[in-house]
Formats: sequence, structure tokens, C-alpha cells
Amino acid sequence: MTATTSPTARAPAGDIAPLYWRGGPVDCGRCPHRALRGRPEPHGCEPGHACMQDAYARRIDRFFRWHPRLADGELAHPYFEVRAIAARYASLFRLPTLIEDPDETVRLQVALRLPQAQLLRLMHDPHREVRLRVAQRLEGGALAAMRHDPDYGVRELVARRLPLALLATLAHDADRSVRMRVAQRLEMPALLSLAADAEPEVRRIVAERLPAPLLARMADDEDWRVRWEVARRAAPEVVRRLQDDADPEVRRAVAERLAALPAQGVAHG
Repeated sequence: MTATTSPTARAPAGDIAPLYWRGGPVDCGRCPHRALRGRPEPHGCEPGHACMQDAYARRIDRFFRWHPRLADGELAHPYFEVRAIAARYASLFRLPTLIEDPDETVRLQVALRLPQAQLLRLMHDPHREVRLRVAQRLEGGALAAMRHDPDYGVRELVARRLPLALLATLAHDADRSVRMRVAQRLEMPALLSLAADAEPEVRRIVAERLPAPLLARMADDEDWRVRWEVARRAAPEVVRRLQDDADPEVRRAVAERLAALPAQGVAHG
């Protein structure tokens, strides 16, 4: 066996040349799995195609797809890509050893596979992408523990997935986007708590979902988008209050709504 990569190693045309993860050419003589060299696919390995020593993540992944049984033994490898990809194939019982890995790429892979009970250990990870993965997977009441995450994107994801019984606890979140997600899901009577929200876009969503008999309280909203929603859905007597609205879009919505009332007289009378 030669020590370095054969120049005839298989790789797609124009692909990245084989490169040892520490730099320089791939040296099979340094590899603990060099005995696999020369065996047929998928029982062997191949520099430039399926190689654990390559810097290219796709080739590392192909190596572990061919040899998933070797993943457990490479979870402490010095190259973070090897650890991260090995984590995709390793035994679930070995993954907790990577919860405090120094590289977030590794912890991201761990967050995708850990059982729910172990996943809680990553909900305070210093990297937001890891916490986002955790918020995507936690279920039920366990997800509520992430309502106060410092990153608004994590809290927004929590607002999308939190059980309705707990959703009202995010109704006064400091970030507009979080409250928008809450307004899209919150049910009555809790939805009323957002009718006076400081952000017009939150109030517009409330006006879009609030029961029509309750829309009168939003007919004088300072934002035209909220009043436009009122004009579309409120009772006729409330809609008529907006006939002289300052905004032309609201007046147009009122005119269209009132013009349609004769055909809907029974429904709106």
C-alpha cells in the first residue's frame, strides 16, 4: 500500500481535490482504518470519495455511511467535522458525551438526535442555532422552559410550538415578532389581551381573528391596517362609523362592504 492518495482516486469531475484535514495530501498511512483501503465499496474506503481523514465533510459522511459501526470510536476525533458527522451515526447512548463539545457544529448534530430527557441539557447552549434545534424538538411543557431564551428567534419558535394552554405567557414578550406569532395562535378570551398591543402589526392580526362582535373596540385604532380589517369583518353599524375614515384604503373597504350588505341582509341585519 502506498502512503499517500492515488492520483486515480474516484471523484466527480471538477470536485475538490482530496485534502488531509490538517492540510496537505491525504496520507492513508496515518489512518487507523487503513486496513479498509482497497476493499470494494461499501466495505472499504477511498480517498477523494469516502474518507474519514479528508477535510471535506461529504467524504467523511460517506465513510461513516459505509461504516456506521466505527462512529462510536471517533466521537473524540480532533477534527470537529469528524465528530459532528460521527454523531449522526453513533449510538444514542454515546451522544451525551458530546453535549459540552467545544464546537457548535457537533452540538447541533447532537441536538438533532438526543432523546427528550437528555435534550433539556442543551436548552441553555451558548449558540443560538443549537437552542433553535432544541426548540424544534422539545415537546409539551418541556418547551415552556425556553420561553425566556435571550434570543428572539428562539422565543418566536417557542411561540409557534408551545401548547395553547401555555401560549398566553408569551403575550407580553418584548419582541414584536414573538407577539405576532402569539396573536396568530392565541384563542379567546386570551386573544383580547393583545388588542391594545403597542405594535400595529400585532393589532392587525388580532383584528383579523377577533370574533366580529368584538371588533367595535378596534374601530378607532390609529393604524389604518387595523381599521381596514375592522371594515372587512365588523358588524354593519361599526363599518358605517368608518365611512369618513382618513385613509382611502379603509374608505374603499367600507364602500365595498356596504355595497354587499343588501345581498347579506339576513346575515348582517
